[in-house]
Amino acid sequence: MKPQNLEEKVVWYSLIGTYGFYFIGAYYFSISIIAWLLALYVGKKLWNQTENTPTEEKVTIPPSIWVWIICMLVMEFALIMGHIDFELGVGKIITSSINWARNWAYLALFPLIGCLNIRPKLIYRGVCIVCLQSLILIPVLYLAHAIHFPNVLYSNSLLWLIGGNDQIFYSVKLYGFEEGNVNQIRLSLFAPWPPALGLVGCVYFFLASQESEKKWRLIGMTASVAMIISSVSRLGIVCLAIVPFLTWFLVNFIRPEIQIITGVTSFFAGIFAPLLIDFLQAFKEHFSEARADSSRLREVLGRLALKGWKEAPIWGHAIVAPRGILFTKFMPIGTHHTWFSLLFEKGMVGLIALAFPLLWSFIDLLYKAYKNQTAKIALSVVLVLFLFTFGERIEGLVYLYWPGLVIMGIAFNHK
Repeated sequence: MKPQNLEEKVVWYSLIGTYGFYFIGAYYFSISIIAWLLALYVGKKLWNQTENTPTEEKVTIPPSIWVWIICMLVMEFALIMGHIDFELGVGKIITSSINWARNWAYLALFPLIGCLNIRPKLIYRGVCIVCLQSLILIPVLYLAHAIHFPNVLYSNSLLWLIGGNDQIFYSVKLYGFEEGNVNQIRLSLFAPWPPALGLVGCVYFFLASQESEKKWRLIGMTASVAMIISSVSRLGIVCLAIVPFLTWFLVNFIRPEIQIITGVTSFFAGIFAPLLIDFLQAFKEHFSEARADSSRLREVLGRLALKGWKEAPIWGHAIVAPRGILFTKFMPIGTHHTWFSLLFEKGMVGLIALAFPLLWSFIDLLYKAYKNQTAKIALSVVLVLFLFTFGERIEGLVYLYWPGLVIMGIAFNHK
């Protein structure tokens, strides 16, 4: 498995060098540079190609990627309008636009990079190698906790001054603890916090499942599950249980026998609806009580975000609240939930600017998934991202799950 061109070399070495970048505090910074450089490379190839350009070298941008590009530009427009509404000044607009360029913009850039001549199997193998590295590192980190090794090694302050954003993205952290319980360890590996590792583990699981060699496939899938479990991410475990079945069901729904079984199941579900409702309510309560403090915090932040949205329903407040109240443990309003955060920061315009491309991608990939395996995996990635919008701000973690977005771009290009 060797890269055959410039774009494959960049993607390959970025993937297998994940921990190398992380342990020098440069992973977030390096992926940011790679995203924009490869996006500019796409533009260069588009500019230079002619009718005589070989077919395998031509770059074609499909409609689905244009949808993502346009909607992310709308997100930037909403950001600017929010700043103007609240008179935050030109300096703040520039700062916030730079932040947009290193989070929301990536949701369009990495699928765009998928338009380059990149083989999916290269990404699958690279993900499996990262998974193997993680599988080796997980017991080492548990041992570090057992011998009371410091959980945070250092933070790369130099890159933080250059790259900006929160300093946690430049910190090298070995392990963490469950809030209020120093005896329950939670790993985050190369992610900034444990639930983010749960998101990465879910995306990596579906990518690793497509590895052609059985040995690497087993390693990749096993390590992905280990990443999710060691992160103690409730949402990650739910995704791992639901998304494979949901993808299979959606792709096979056109089969008559599946439609008949669905009809019969719906009939009996209607009869036993009260029992099902009680079961779902009990599951929700158990899910929330598993980490009650975290669930209450998210609920409070969500209520405050909705209350703030009513003050600026169209364009939002432009920025998150600088500092939360004591009741939210000083967590800023506009965090911990993608949809509530969008309503608070960018109003209804921002929410539509994410909901529309997600829905478009779902329909496009579902249509193609009947005949294309890459589209089927990309569909699973979209479902994972959608579920995690209810527990994380997915735009700030793109630099972690970017291989999944590149696969999405490749799938969009499938005719």
